[in-house]
Amino acid sequence: MKALVLALGNELMRDDGVGLKVGRRLIERGCNVFEVGTDIFSLSTHYHGEERLIIIDAILSEEFPPGEIVHLQGEEVFEKLKGEIRSAHFMGAIDGLKLLMALDERLAKADIHFIGVVAKEIDLGMDLSDEVERAVPGVVELVERLCGINTDQKDM
Repeated sequence: MKALVLALGNELMRDDGVGLKVGRRLIERGCNVFEVGTDIFSLSTHYHGEERLIIIDAILSEEFPPGEIVHLQGEEVFEKLKGEIRSAHFMGAIDGLKLLMALDERLAKADIHFIGVVAKEIDLGMDLSDEVERAVPGVVELVERLCGINTDQKDM
């Protein structure tokens, strides 16, 4: 199954850059990654019919501790992010994805996965908090499994 990883975030806002930092590691490991940044609508020009979309982003949550990895799939992405967990982009990316799915039937049929890392600090700076930094290898491993990459044969 062909997969496209969408790396979201703003690397100038500390933990909000986790999606981009994970995305760059995944590029080195052979994954098909598109650095969305904060403009989900740019996906429309980079989507080529991949059957699986994997979105990586920072999230805000009072329910989960900083550095926690949250994996949602399918409709759960839209349901859970709406009420229980907030995107660091105040739902703009998820609402934008829903609109794009309404406009592109190929995208509407894709297997959607959202991998969020609970942010500790969203403030000016380029370093991730220790909690979020420690979560990065787990996110990389999860995405590699979803992309069908055998992580046993690769060095972490």
